[in-house]
Amino acid sequence: MNASGPERARFDAPDVYALVVAQQVELTGRDGRGDIGPKRHAAMFEPPGGVFLVVRDEGRAVGCGGVTRFDETRAELKRMYVVPEARGRGLGRLLLETGKDQQESLGLYTSAGYEPIPCYGAYAGQPISRCFEKRL
Repeated sequence: MNASGPERARFDAPDVYALVVAQQVELTGRDGRGDIGPKRHAAMFEPPGGVFLVVRDEGRAVGCGGVTRFDETRAELKRMYVVPEARGRGLGRLLLETGKDQQESLGLYTSAGYEPIPCYGAYAGQPISRCFEKRL
């Protein structure tokens, strides 16, 4: 496998959106609920308020993640996902709210210097949610 560094991508590009769908299928399989936050659409991941990135391996989209502005001083990492067969290679670090059952994500965030914070907005009061912050 020969993964490239992250590149900007449209959230609604067919191969990128297929990763988003795969992420939701996996989340639903883990907790029976899938995404509990606000629904996402392509415009949220466009400048100046956001960006969506994809990592490709020999041209195939294998990982993705986006940043979208939450308010004037905070942004959220959303739709972080790496296909199962490409995990363990550090691709998530290239991309950098997770759920309590996503141990891989929890480990990634804490090892990258993120710290747990109280959940906010749509995630507050959700027993499966975990939120983190990294002050820049």
